Amino acid sequence: MLLEVENLDVRHGRTHAVKALSFGVGADEIVTVLGSNGAGKTSLLRALQGLTPTSGGRVVFAGEDITKLSPPQRLRRGLALVPEGRQIAISLTVHENLLMGVYCRDDGDIARDIKRIYDRFPNLGARRDMSASVLSGGEQQMLAIGRALLARPRLMMLDEPSLGLSPLLVERLFDLIVEIHRDGLAILLVEQNTQMALEIAGRGIVMELGRAALEGAAADLRDDERLAAAYLGDGHS
Repeated sequence: MLLEVENLDVRHGRTHAVKALSFGVGADEIVTVLGSNGAGKTSLLRALQGLTPTSGGRVVFAGEDITKLSPPQRLRRGLALVPEGRQIAISLTVHENLLMGVYCRDDGDIARDIKRIYDRFPNLGARRDMSASVLSGGEQQMLAIGRALLARPRLMMLDEPSLGLSPLLVERLFDLIVEIHRDGLAILLVEQNTQMALEIAGRGIVMELGRAALEGAAADLRDDERLAAAYLGDGHS
């Protein structure tokens, strides 16, 4: 496994957000984490990136225990988070936002990699010197993904990437996630659109009150009406 999570615990004061959670993500996998609001999904991703302290357990990445490493150290090792809400700096230009993705790099390929981002997302290239505030919601999500790609991750974590996007843009987004995966990235996806997430993922984990209530092949979770009714609601929880 590229990522191994062992008995992970996360607390926010009296709130026990993640409870002894264990799972893994292989280097060639898309794994989706599902569940209702308050299930602990965002707390999990923030803890894996080192943005939220853990109160127990271990995080192992590429065979190394990274539990005590800082977020920049985890990023340098290849673990990148595209956060919920995108967290674009709208006071900066598109290009300046992309440069935030390379702050941990000191190699000579940065200019080439930025050009590849503009080639992949022509709308960003056309607006590179404009304030990020002019971008649509979909373009801001592309910018957030491009920024993460510039860190050269081995595993990309995405937190609710389709939130606020139109159905057409959601389809394009999921096509992009599959494309990125085919380029060699492992994906850990937290997503409100459960049906689409389960269509592109190989495995799924359903969280409930901080625990893994269900785990299995995505196809099995998608096709089990009883499980969907109990934990996934109408597919957009």
